[in-house]
Amino acid sequence: MRISTYVAEGGRVGLRPFRPADGPEFTARVRESRELHRPWLFPPATIEEYEPYAARLAEGDSRAGFLVCELSTSAIAGFININNIVRGAFQCGALGYGAFAHAAGRGLLGEALGLVLGHAFAPERSGGLGLHRLEANIQPGNTASIALVRGRGFRLEGLSPDFLRVDGAWRDHERWAITAEMT
Repeated sequence: MRISTYVAEGGRVGLRPFRPADGPEFTARVRESRELHRPWLFPPATIEEYEPYAARLAEGDSRAGFLVCELSTSAIAGFININNIVRGAFQCGALGYGAFAHAAGRGLLGEALGLVLGHAFAPERSGGLGLHRLEANIQPGNTASIALVRGRGFRLEGLSPDFLRVDGAWRDHERWAITAEMT
């Protein structure tokens, strides 16, 4: 019997937590993907940036980070993080994600997002996060990101002007959301 290191597995990808040892591969993939990510996303590109980033994702209850790994090779294909988790009556988190250039356009992040939704909405007693709602705030011109969440059933809820500071300026973002009942 094989013991899985993954929180969840699909047909082609598995999700697992960030580890300190992933720094060299993760940051190399970020540097290879700079053209794909800009101007939307600025993940850590050096070990010095990666270490505190990965540590923040592993501490406390307010976030959960997952590396998207190809099952056939274990290569890191991307990442999906649930940030700003609020408990109590809200039970909500905000998504952040990115595919790496070698994996872009192959449907791997879409499959991984489905796995994250299953994990996020599963009850805590079964190892899930027990959330009710996930949000993705996306710059209107980021058509690939919009297609990703739309393809997983998220609904557009509105526009937030000057919502996040990205690349030195306050940027408008569309608010996309999904609830446990929608999956």
